[in-house]
Amino acid sequence: MSDSVQRPASPPPRPKARATIADVAQAAQVSKASVSRYLNGRTDILAPDMAERVQQAIAQLNYRPSPMAQALKHGRTRLIGLAVADVTNPFSVAVLQGAEKACQAAGYLLVLFNLGNEAGRERDAMHALSAYQLDGMILNRVETSAQLWHDAQLHGKPIVLVDRFMEGMDADFVTVDNPGVIQLALDHLQAQGFDEVLLVTEPIAGVSSRTARQQAFLRYLSHSKVLQGSVWESTAHNGQQLQQQLAQWQKAAVQAGRKPAVLAGNGVASLRAASAIHALGWVPGQELGVIGIDETDWAPLVGPGLTTVAQPTDALGQAAAQCLIERIQGQHSPARKIELPGTIIVRGSTVSPNR
Repeated sequence: MSDSVQRPASPPPRPKARATIADVAQAAQVSKASVSRYLNGRTDILAPDMAERVQQAIAQLNYRPSPMAQALKHGRTRLIGLAVADVTNPFSVAVLQGAEKACQAAGYLLVLFNLGNEAGRERDAMHALSAYQLDGMILNRVETSAQLWHDAQLHGKPIVLVDRFMEGMDADFVTVDNPGVIQLALDHLQAQGFDEVLLVTEPIAGVSSRTARQQAFLRYLSHSKVLQGSVWESTAHNGQQLQQQLAQWQKAAVQAGRKPAVLAGNGVASLRAASAIHALGWVPGQELGVIGIDETDWAPLVGPGLTTVAQPTDALGQAAAQCLIERIQGQHSPARKIELPGTIIVRGSTVSPNR
């Protein structure tokens, strides 16, 4: 039998509790109020030897004030919310990145809320403005009928809208120039020889950016002597119908001696249109032209490359965050509307059908 006895391993040392103001006060032999005055820079009302003892105690205990406690004491958490309608939309991610840059440069942290295109989640995000002591909110709306923002503004919580406007809401609004991006797309298609255009868009009802693009599209056609067109609303559930619509529409256009092209209203619609075109065995730029609003990582990889009108998403995010920070810091000017231009990126999907 072995003489050695296996002893149980010693329990790991318990982590040291974080030092508190009370600990500092006890070590320095002063009151907690004196420590608080020292931390808030009020050393002018402390005796020099008292301030010295507090300083030494802080160093000895490695005391660090709680950032959240300090923020709440001064009425600011330096937390900003960003509520996006759908985080799977490349537009939302790109806006997030721009907003984060501006927040980081100004010393704010960004808290993301994915609304998932559900009105209930927008209510939760508005509630979080007060429940989690956020300083303000950048909002890409889902709910277009309820005045969910009203209580937040009553409590002095500023909100900045991005991409989607709410009629009657007194808030800064940052968006792309929607009529401008439609004009860029249609000018390009017309110059390339296309004359029959199908606007493929996500459901329009109640979404201001989609409404603005549809109206600009129809207005352009009404003034054009060359272009004709129509609108198709694409959903996550009617992909087969979109494929059938494209086949029938393209065949009718060709039989009438016209040159068809699809204009996709955003990145989601572009992906749906590209998927339907692929399922039909077509190549963008051959059976029909294709141009999409929103530049995506995959746009250069579709056939000969998908022509896009890129939104200035990074700049939109930065501008929205800067507007909100200005409001948080006391800016009281009338509500502002900031519209930024798009940029066309030409690829093989809109090669002239006459070449």
